[in-house]
Amino acid sequence: MGGISIWQLLIIALIIVLLFGTKKLRTLGGDLGSAVKGFKKAISDEEPAAKKDADADFDQKKLADNQQDEQAQKSQKDKEQV
Repeated sequence: MGGISIWQLLIIALIIVLLFGTKKLRTLGGDLGSAVKGFKKAISDEEPAAKKDADADFDQKKLADNQQDEQAQKSQKDKEQV
């Protein structure tokens, strides 16, 4: 009736395995899977990575400013004591 039956799909799969071999098909499947996984990771990591970087940079600058302020206060106290 125009559709592909399960037997026809099995025969096509058998021909593909005979032509390429199981080792080559396994590596091809692994490469394809890792490419898809890497693509999904790259898509999902774009926005959170930008937010994390911005927050981390902001916190680092804030900590650096606080350390500089503390050092400035210590140096002023040292000058006053001398």
